[in-house]
Amino acid sequence: MVCVAVTYVIKPGHEREAVELFGKLTGPTRAEAGCRMYLAHRSTTDPRKFFLYEQYDDQAALDAHRASEHFARYGTGGLFPIIESRTPELYEPLDVV
Repeated sequence: MVCVAVTYVIKPGHEREAVELFGKLTGPTRAEAGCRMYLAHRSTTDPRKFFLYEQYDDQAALDAHRASEHFARYGTGGLFPIIESRTPELYEPLDVV
């Protein structure tokens, strides 16, 4: 499994647009083969700060997501232009009991 955690800070005045774009990404992404979880969050203390948590079966599923039409439209073409900063991290789960 591959986990993706991304913190975004949106440019001032684009907060509502970010909420709409995350909403448009959520349904199609959750419907992708290999997507286990896709959940966008918004900070309770900073309305410009968002956190995205994603889980995919493997790197191939994540790559397919990044190559999808909805990611190109709403992510690369929608969110990326209104991002002030973006901090992505990839994780894999620990196999601990």
